[in-house]
Amino acid sequence: MSVLKKLDARYGDAALWQFIKFNLVSTGITLVQLALANLLPLVFDGVTAKLPPLLRPVFRPEALFEGPSRYVVDGVVTWGYVLPFFLSNFIANIFGYYMNMKTTFRGRGSRAGLIAYLVIIALLILFSTWLQGFITAKLSVTALAPLARTIAAMAAGYVQLAVLFPLEKFVLFKKD
Repeated sequence: MSVLKKLDARYGDAALWQFIKFNLVSTGITLVQLALANLLPLVFDGVTAKLPPLLRPVFRPEALFEGPSRYVVDGVVTWGYVLPFFLSNFIANIFGYYMNMKTTFRGRGSRAGLIAYLVIIALLILFSTWLQGFITAKLSVTALAPLARTIAAMAAGYVQLAVLFPLEKFVLFKKD
């Protein structure tokens, strides 16, 4: 029996053990997110479609970039900039929901819980996408430019950890 299975059998639903398992699952999810955050720009960098008016106040070019950027067309940030951040977050968080439901909290999700999760995660992803874009833009003009997307994705991951662990433990997969 592996060490993790022995610990799981011994500590089961203890909050500290669940926090450790949540972070182990999150590490794997983070690796997926980091890979996507760095690979998806290869697919989407050529997308020059402008963001819709609803998102423009959130992704303002003057807040994200110092000077001209290939991600700005006619003063508007493009989907080519936002999609890699959004999709890497979305895919990682949906996968994380199911992994944590099955392995960390050993719970059963409900339809209402999944809907609530999707609403919360949409807002969290919107914020995280903005945060990643902001950090990447600020670091892209520094010596850390090659690591900008990775650092930004990691920062977003920490924000998500602070929100998702309590949400999943105490609300979505709460034991009766």
